[in-house]
Amino acid sequence: MIGPLLALGSALTWGIADFAGGMLSRRLPSAAVVGVSQACSLVVLLLVAPFVPLHGSDGWLLWSIVAGLSGSLALVCFYRALAFGTVGVVSPISALGASVPVIVGLASGEQPDGWQLAGLVAAFAGAVLASGPELHGEEPVRAQAIWFALAAAAGFGVTMLAIAKGSAHSPMMTMIGMRSASVLAFGIAAIALRSIGGVAVRDLPRLTLLGVADVAANALLGVASTMGLLSITVVLSALYPVVTVALAAVLLHERMRPVQVAGVALAFLGVGLIAAG
Repeated sequence: MIGPLLALGSALTWGIADFAGGMLSRRLPSAAVVGVSQACSLVVLLLVAPFVPLHGSDGWLLWSIVAGLSGSLALVCFYRALAFGTVGVVSPISALGASVPVIVGLASGEQPDGWQLAGLVAAFAGAVLASGPELHGEEPVRAQAIWFALAAAAGFGVTMLAIAKGSAHSPMMTMIGMRSASVLAFGIAAIALRSIGGVAVRDLPRLTLLGVADVAANALLGVASTMGLLSITVVLSALYPVVTVALAAVLLHERMRPVQVAGVALAFLGVGLIAAG
């Protein structure tokens, strides 16, 4: 039962990070938000690493690089889409990225029981509906948001799979390798562009917290994936849109639509069915 709880913790942390990152991206360039926050989180990881037991083979290396590059690109696309203010378009589409590792898990021979399979379907559908799919608005904005969200979904799916594969060898080293790869990529881009996007010193505390929250969510997913079926772990962690929508309702006073309320209820039903299995 610890694995599913860690996966739900990953969803909670991801939901908070996505909400905070989306808000920061409304006044700072998306690439700067991701790059600087990840650089700050790498520093925190390196400070913590000596106090965490490290074990396992070096099989994490390639997977961590894949996770770092795909995850960074996905976050840039996700925050860029959120900068348009079309949360109802971005969140449900990006949540579809979880289907990538789920398909891989089932194709590799994972066999959830009947209750768990029903829970997977319910939780996945609930995560999408909870975002309140809305496809109205001005055409140019809608088109950009959808394309960025699709790119984010593909990137998130690859990242989840790579985190799980790398964590099977070493969760902590996967996190360090993942962050090192992404920070190196953003560092090269910053040098090439001669800019870090206008990030001021006063922004660093918030960006550090954002980066730590993101890496914590990744770590929770990685550890959870070593304790249970990949298909179940990923779907539970993909419930982050429920958290993002809830924060928007509480902090931004956005009214939840009936479809969102139904989605939240369906997501909780899915969690219950998975637990029952």
